[in-house]
Amino acid sequence: MRPQTASEKTLAVLEAALMNSRFTDIVEAAQLPKSTVHRILAMLISSGFITGDADRGFRAGRRFTLLAGHTLSTLDIVALAEPIVSELAASTQCTVHIGEAGADEVAFVFATESQRPYRVRSRAGRSAWLHSTGLGKAVLAHRSPAEVKDYAEQTGLPALTKATLTEVDSLVAELEQVQSRGYALDLEEHEVGTVCVSAPIFNHRGEPAYSLSISSLVVTHPDDSIERFAPSAVAAAAEISELLGARI
Repeated sequence: MRPQTASEKTLAVLEAALMNSRFTDIVEAAQLPKSTVHRILAMLISSGFITGDADRGFRAGRRFTLLAGHTLSTLDIVALAEPIVSELAASTQCTVHIGEAGADEVAFVFATESQRPYRVRSRAGRSAWLHSTGLGKAVLAHRSPAEVKDYAEQTGLPALTKATLTEVDSLVAELEQVQSRGYALDLEEHEVGTVCVSAPIFNHRGEPAYSLSISSLVVTHPDDSIERFAPSAVAAAAEISELLGARI
């Protein structure tokens, strides 16, 4: 095995210091001599990438957090999620959407359609009420009951189909289940004949800023059979969340 370069040692110590606060843990994680770790830490502290000391512990410095914040704020959800969405659409033979959450609505950002002859068409470029879609309920479930009631008062919980939840107590109860199990279902609540299972996508601040849905037609997935894709939706949403910098 070739010896590590100076750059590789620096990166090893930087990563170790970002993941561990104690000096001994940093040494163990970096797998370098104490003297080397001490020297590199001193350089990282002087340059602002790391702050702290052996007594108080080490953590990310101002220069690192500024750079990280800039990078995370410019991440492109479409570019990051597209390979995952395409693979998911192929494996499930369903249409997969990514939505961006707003105060009252969810915007359909992009989608990969199923290759089935009869399928849910992409809704990219459209928006819908949070309470009437799986994408929206996956996000709304992370708001407090008071915030959900405010949303209900502001929107009036309009019905799009006979299945749409239009009573605030029923909506709050449904959202409690969504949060508990980690995914939401839309059983013809937004559009007659379509169903979906959705999971929230978290950004680097831990906010459910986006969501992912696996959508199909009732004739293909009757009743609640779309729920069998829930583990796939949750796993894909978690993978995208990690790419956005969320800690899962």
